[in-house]
Amino acid sequence: MSRAEAVRGASPLWTLGLFRNELLTTFRRWRTLALLGVLAAVPVLIGVAVRIETGDGPSGGGGGGGPAFISQITNNGLFLVFTALAATLPFFLPMAIGVIAGDALAGEANAGTLRYLLVAPAGRTRLLLTKYATVMVFCLVATLVIAVSALITGALLFPLGDLTTLSGTRIGFAEGLGRALLIALVVAASLTGVAALGLFVSTLTHSGIAAMATTVGLLITVQILDQIPQLHALHPYLFSHHWLSFADLMREPVHWDDLTKNLGLQALYAAVFGSAAWARFTTKDINA
Repeated sequence: MSRAEAVRGASPLWTLGLFRNELLTTFRRWRTLALLGVLAAVPVLIGVAVRIETGDGPSGGGGGGGPAFISQITNNGLFLVFTALAATLPFFLPMAIGVIAGDALAGEANAGTLRYLLVAPAGRTRLLLTKYATVMVFCLVATLVIAVSALITGALLFPLGDLTTLSGTRIGFAEGLGRALLIALVVAASLTGVAALGLFVSTLTHSGIAAMATTVGLLITVQILDQIPQLHALHPYLFSHHWLSFADLMREPVHWDDLTKNLGLQALYAAVFGSAAWARFTTKDINA
């Protein structure tokens, strides 16, 4: 490799080009588009189901057995955003993130393109950070797809206007829309730990399918562990335990305790599994 090539490989513009190519490659895949399509369909199904169930009857329906927001959907379509995020966060969203993260490096290794990326020269640390950044962009896009789909569906099927918080106070529609955006950002941030876990698993194998299956299997296992009462002492340390704390953003005043615990826990998981992924990837035999 010549000195000019090495300098080019180390330049910020080259890194941005690599990141851009990763984004284009990820979002052009049919698998990615299919995942986003399924996520977008969930709010539509919820909205239609609530609309059919309530019919032309009195508002305030939706039942009390679902998420905390579902009984408010018929009063204000904006609550469909909160309900859809609450419904997808325990499984659908993390599963989609697990698929993308698990395939990030293992899929490249299986296709035989990983060694060419490193010869480019990308550098292992730079490539790993680019892959993680791409997965995080997918986290944000997937969350916003759900939120936008829910907002459009809610506007078409239900009235919009001022809304009542979980504390019983009233806030304007504009403020409610701002909180919906903030909730979407918090939900996306809540998936940083899953993204790092999936990326670490992706460094352990050359099979994209195996990495995706393992990541999704670990997600399901953690969710099961979080539901076993006898393991209550372990629950606060599971990355999924505080996921639904975003509901506290719909209180007046906002309750920050569980929100900060959630974001702190995600940062810890991202640091631990991100470091493990780096340690594994920088010493991995790509030709194996």
